[in-house]
Amino acid sequence: MMKLIHIRKNEVNLNLAYREMKPLIVTFPLSLMFFFSCGSGHPDKRVTAENAFEGVNKYCHDVYDWSAANENPSIMNVEMGAESDSAYEVVFRSYTGATVHFYVDKKTGNTRIVEKVPVLNIENETGTIDLLDYLEKKEKLESK
Repeated sequence: MMKLIHIRKNEVNLNLAYREMKPLIVTFPLSLMFFFSCGSGHPDKRVTAENAFEGVNKYCHDVYDWSAANENPSIMNVEMGAESDSAYEVVFRSYTGATVHFYVDKKTGNTRIVEKVPVLNIENETGTIDLLDYLEKKEKLESK
């Protein structure tokens, strides 16, 4: 009998705690849903093909040595590649024959980098960058 009373006492305490927490339990998830549905208050932004090219071009000029192209500019370049529903491809061609493919996510600007050396049949994913860091103004993104 003593054990039953002890269990009922704990049950009462849990019920009391639940009743006191119920407003918080209901309000907190609703608050989170509202917060995340509102976003930043800006319309949905999209990276354009021009943004993708400009950002990757700036990145390539910051990171890679272009001195070999001083005498023969055609041996190094940045050009647009294929476009899918979700990403733009921008390709950097080096004087060594290697290419670096930048896959720019159209919605976020996150860019996956893949280096390819066709002569040696080598392909390495080397990392990611945020394309928006290489655009002069983040406001250049167009509304969807």
